[in-house]
Amino acid sequence: MADLSGQRILVIGGTAGIGRACARRMIAAGARVTVAGRNPDRGAAAAAELGADLVCGDASRPADARQMVDDAADLMGGLDVLLSGAGGDPMPRLLRDIALDALMGEVTGSLAPVILPARAAYDRMAAQGRGCILMIASDAGKLATPGESAIGAAMAGIAMFGRAMAIEARRDGIRVNCLTPSIVRGTPLYDRLMADPFAAKLFAKAETMAGLGVVDPQDLAELAVFLASPAAARITGQTISVTGGISAI
Repeated sequence: MADLSGQRILVIGGTAGIGRACARRMIAAGARVTVAGRNPDRGAAAAAELGADLVCGDASRPADARQMVDDAADLMGGLDVLLSGAGGDPMPRLLRDIALDALMGEVTGSLAPVILPARAAYDRMAAQGRGCILMIASDAGKLATPGESAIGAAMAGIAMFGRAMAIEARRDGIRVNCLTPSIVRGTPLYDRLMADPFAAKLFAKAETMAGLGVVDPQDLAELAVFLASPAAARITGQTISVTGGISAI
């Protein structure tokens, strides 16, 4: 088990799904964790169940992203690791079915909530001369798929933001990596996808290609803990696929 003893971690999107699984696993590894989400009631329930601190806000808004980072750092006496995974629940749709005036909203709705907290955390971590930033995107940013033009643009944006940030931030002792799953069972998004006729057909086919088994939140949590730990001290600028073998990219 990777050791996160003494680490102070903020998990944006930590009140449900992948983020919640990561927060739970990080706490088990010895970290002090603050979870962040938009819904105060759901957040309070998640924080109580996990034994975590809570901050609330909308990560897609710059002022909220800054405030959540600052509040979490104040609560914990600093910030060593940020896991930014509040990209929402985007649904695949053919590009022709997305109105022109809605297109940028589709892209930024998934992109902004992940990269804004990362930028906000950069200042805190640079001031202390160390830190680790993890972002969650998806393999839609690596592999073109029908119905994921807007989603893919956002996910590719997260991945490239992370790579470029890693090159800049290394001089400040900050590591930046990105986790990119495909379909993830046991999440609210999975349930929504499988209830949608178009998405269900798309991802049912993907599941048949997961020769090592379909990924669940715990798989992402294990990787997140490793990347946050001293064992990954020389790993930065990477986008790591966790797909059960759906693709090799």
